[in-house]
Amino acid sequence: MRTPPLGAKINPMDIRYIQSFVAVIECGSIAEAARRLDMTAAAVAARVHSLEENLGTPLIQRSGRTVRPTAEGVKVLESAQAVLRAVRDMRAVAQDGDAQVGELRLGVFVSAMVSVLPSLLQRVYAAYPHASIYVEPGASIELCRKVGAGELDVAIVVEPQFAVPKSCEWHALTEEPLVVVAPLALAGRDAHELLKTEPFIRYDRSVLGGQLVDRYLRDHNIHPRQRLEINGLLAIAALIDKGLGVSLLPDWPSMWSGGLAIARIALPDRAPVRRIGLVTARHSPHVSLARAFAREAVELFRPVSNQALQPQLQQESR
Repeated sequence: MRTPPLGAKINPMDIRYIQSFVAVIECGSIAEAARRLDMTAAAVAARVHSLEENLGTPLIQRSGRTVRPTAEGVKVLESAQAVLRAVRDMRAVAQDGDAQVGELRLGVFVSAMVSVLPSLLQRVYAAYPHASIYVEPGASIELCRKVGAGELDVAIVVEPQFAVPKSCEWHALTEEPLVVVAPLALAGRDAHELLKTEPFIRYDRSVLGGQLVDRYLRDHNIHPRQRLEINGLLAIAALIDKGLGVSLLPDWPSMWSGGLAIARIALPDRAPVRRIGLVTARHSPHVSLARAFAREAVELFRPVSNQALQPQLQQESR
């Protein structure tokens, strides 16, 4: 990085330069970033150039009409995005009389991106149409850490096996018992027999649901014929639909709504459950909005909890 001459005046970094740099990287082109920011392409390019001059290093490189970050740009990007979120937080704190203003920083574990998030956002925006939400997908353990560290306001997660930090609150939403998922042709077979004899597709042990499965297998001395290990409940269900094996999974409602030829087979004893809920920060610039979000989530799942059991009861009664 170039060092300015002694006594030289350094212009303070303009937040608009950072905004333009982030927009260029997110859009992949200066022209598209200009449309997003309602500016000319030349003005956006000038801002990015000014930021590069300020930092003393190139941040972007052009390849035809597209733009990608340099190695230095990649390093700077996360910090630049954090600066923009911090500025939005300051503006939210400075607002008077509107507790629901500002950008809520929301974490969501991967499976919930398609099963929980759409319906919940529909409800939240119906109640708070002007709310702004930044969504960050990730693993439940990491999302809990980020809420505790103040990097996120709230997260939809699988209940952690450890106590949540005292700086956070836990809001239970729903429970998903473990079930054997098998090709439809194997419906009616004993759950443990299937786990011992059929090719086994293991739910990734790096995630909490996969750890719950692993513990159940060890506790019951079941050593499956493992074929592969993968994260993603829908992906596993699709593999089972193709007859590639069986699996032990949380009874996730979205698996049964896609028309796949798969069967749900209950475990012979009381099944462990994967609990889904919210972790919210007790103190954040958007604590009021986070608590409002939690209230909407609890209300969304209150009437659904009993309905979610109906497909399971119908399947088991056949």
